[in-house]
Amino acid sequence: MPPRFNIPPLTRACLVASIGLTVLHGVVKYNQIVSQPSSGATPVPDSGAVPYLTVVPGLSIVYPWTFLIATLVESNIFTLAITLSTLFYGGKYLERAWGSKEFGKFLLVVFVVPNFLAFTAFNLWFVLTGSTAYSFSTICGGIALQAGYLVAFKQLVPEHTVTIFKGLVKIRVKHFPAMFLLINLISWPIFHTVISLVLSFLGFFASWTYLRFFKPSYPDLGSAESQLLRGDASETFSLANFFPDPIHRPIALISDVVYNLLLLVGLCTPFSAEDISASNSRNSGAGGDVGLSSIFVGGGGPGGRGIGGSTRAEAERRRAMALKALDQRLHAASAKAAPVPSATFHSGGGSSLGETKFVPERDNQS
Repeated sequence: MPPRFNIPPLTRACLVASIGLTVLHGVVKYNQIVSQPSSGATPVPDSGAVPYLTVVPGLSIVYPWTFLIATLVESNIFTLAITLSTLFYGGKYLERAWGSKEFGKFLLVVFVVPNFLAFTAFNLWFVLTGSTAYSFSTICGGIALQAGYLVAFKQLVPEHTVTIFKGLVKIRVKHFPAMFLLINLISWPIFHTVISLVLSFLGFFASWTYLRFFKPSYPDLGSAESQLLRGDASETFSLANFFPDPIHRPIALISDVVYNLLLLVGLCTPFSAEDISASNSRNSGAGGDVGLSSIFVGGGGPGGRGIGGSTRAEAERRRAMALKALDQRLHAASAKAAPVPSATFHSGGGSSLGETKFVPERDNQS
């Protein structure tokens, strides 16, 4: 029998749309190259752009749908292969873990918000400097999507270990987002990939903000009958925990700014102690999460929910992290509390805590 690919519906639609839009973009670009005027003619600034398929800061204001579809458009076969792999493996995982409805909301945020913010930033650059260096740049591709998927993996399976090169390199999932941002930061001055740099950071912050403050979920991932939570208030998903310890403090300041800004405009409500406790409890176990290994195999059962030793190990690691975070919060709370004076007992000038000595009786021998 021929192999069957069990792909969730929304992931399948994104795969088809990415292939179709990329092929259409390539055909349009080819026609532009063929129909170019002679070399002596004055070049048109936007002659290489396709503003009705990709986001072009100087042109896309009249093509608002491009903010949605530009993420699925790639400019070459290499980046198309990466985006299709991201959609296929990551989409299967997240859509099965969250359901098509919540996965669709997440995709909407990761598609639209980074493209719109990049469009706004480059137009603001033009207003402030008068330079058109980025006014006709093409903003497209799955960089923001890749950043968003890594953030989602960090939330669901932070302690899962990915082994490559036959065990020579082992990397935990929680380190992937910071590594992804670092790679884009390093490649910027070398390959002049400013668009990729901007999209990677915007995709990271957009996805983290949505998952941290807005995405609905349940404390018991295996049941929809428990109290609904809004966002993820757990300590392990705080912005500072995405990065190495030495830069936790400045990152925490950025996180506080984002949080206070959202509170100021009324887009979110403050986390309560119950929210934090429920989020920490939820993250202490694997619940209904799909194991990462099920991405590469046929799933572990109905709905693709994998069950096995890796899931149990993941649950233990996450439980240990939650207990550690709770212990840190308790120590911080006790440090802020006023010390209670305690009575001291002195016995014969001995220890300030007092002491009791036992001396065995000896029979008097005459």
